[in-house]
Amino acid sequence: MDLIAGLHTFIRVVETGSFSGVARESNSSQSAVTRQIAQLEEHFDVRLFHRTTRKLSLTDEGQALVSRARHLLEEAEGLEDTFGKNGGSPTGLVRIGMPVGAALLLVPDFTGLMRQHPGLMVEIVVNEQPDDLVAERLDLALRLGQSADTSLVSRAVGTLQSAPVAAPAYLERYGAPEHPSDLARHTCIIHDMGPDSTHWIFGGANGSVDVEVTSAFRSNNSLVVRQAALAGYGIALLGDALTIHDIRAGRLYRLLPDYTARKRQAFIVYPSRRHLAQRTRVVIDFMVEEFRRLEMRLRDGREWGENESTWLV
Repeated sequence: MDLIAGLHTFIRVVETGSFSGVARESNSSQSAVTRQIAQLEEHFDVRLFHRTTRKLSLTDEGQALVSRARHLLEEAEGLEDTFGKNGGSPTGLVRIGMPVGAALLLVPDFTGLMRQHPGLMVEIVVNEQPDDLVAERLDLALRLGQSADTSLVSRAVGTLQSAPVAAPAYLERYGAPEHPSDLARHTCIIHDMGPDSTHWIFGGANGSVDVEVTSAFRSNNSLVVRQAALAGYGIALLGDALTIHDIRAGRLYRLLPDYTARKRQAFIVYPSRRHLAQRTRVVIDFMVEEFRRLEMRLRDGREWGENESTWLV
């Protein structure tokens, strides 16, 4: 039997808790996955899973195999990276989870990275909420804010800022807020990221201002919120990375220039520093450098268009 393939299937069954789920993601049949596990059990002469119609759980032997199988698979990936047919050039697939705004900005740069390394493949999994790296089979993820999962390595890559924005059509009808408290009387658009999504906090010369906003329209997708703002529905609080081109083009205007909205630190998170595949290291180093350039572009954008991009009340 192919021991490496069998161990990979075993680990994915453990991570997903499902034979059928592994079959779907590998584009094979459930019977083929079952057969691989059976061959693995026969090879080691142990039972790896307790199976019932409703539940799948590891035996003691299966539990003992998990960490050693992961270690062996990491070593195999390292050997392939070092001695594979591409002679040290990064090859294979890297799955990355990230919010939509970051994905839109980084996609053009990723295409350049893949032209530089023809054997490298990148799959971007867009999710506005934090990803489960194991369940989603992600090699790494970009997260806003420090991860609560202490088992992950977190590498800070930059600080992203948000600002309230609105389209000219809305501002011509209703005017612009002069103070954050004025937002309570305006039509706002909520980017729903959790229970604090309706609390917009601003820093100013006299301290912070916490405004509770309401809206008849909300979405958990920042692109949908941006589209509603572009349509002139109301005021949205969005990251500069997502709106800078709209502001430069005059499609949106940055509001309340004397106040600073929320800032969130961006982190790249990944499971382990040990046995990190070359392709993953290359992508991490690339993203660190791109975020350094992105911060510079955003800073220059904010300074470049102070008068042109800010609606004057």
